[in-house]
Amino acid sequence: MSAYFVTATGTDIGKTFVTAGLIRAARLGGLKTQALKPIVSGIDDANPAGSDPAVLLDALGETVTPETLARISPWRFAAPMSPDMAAAREERFIPYNELLETCRDAVHAARDGMLFIEGVGGVMVPLDARRTVLDWMADMRLPLILVAGSYLGTISHTLTAMEVVARARLKISALVINESEGATIPLEETLATLRRFAGVPIATIPRGGDMSAFAKLASLL
Repeated sequence: MSAYFVTATGTDIGKTFVTAGLIRAARLGGLKTQALKPIVSGIDDANPAGSDPAVLLDALGETVTPETLARISPWRFAAPMSPDMAAAREERFIPYNELLETCRDAVHAARDGMLFIEGVGGVMVPLDARRTVLDWMADMRLPLILVAGSYLGTISHTLTAMEVVARARLKISALVINESEGATIPLEETLATLRRFAGVPIATIPRGGDMSAFAKLASLL
């Protein structure tokens, strides 16, 4: 079994796009594949079409129903805010120990295939009053797939995120540069610079990347 935690340098970088592409690549390779995005904010449960859980379910070949939505994303919040803020808006909270248990159960259930656990926001997004996504990743101890953009400023954001992750003694299996919409810097130039500093396998996903790009990424894992 191979299980990975997909995180990012920030919000709206493309975690779900990359995770869905990896799911499809794994399934095309004949691998039994599962996914989990336990926490999602900014979702309308009455109309979940196009939401991150819906995208992942489509990649898995499943339809969106109340049952599949609850399975893939148990903690869903309406406000498009950090999880702690979105939960507070609804007078709710994220039960951290239950979150870990849910993820560990998924790892155990997928022991004969592949599992992708997608985080929420960037590596330091708060989950509650004292925990962040970094704490979640540190407690899971899964290898990471770190998704970055190619916008101006991404190099500093990416290396900062990698430094934070390194201090937590977590392993990055692959850094993914997902080409940002409207990026003013060529993707290959961003790749060349990050290669000098990153020290981990790097894959690039061109805008609207086809399955060959995801197949190359999957080969790094």
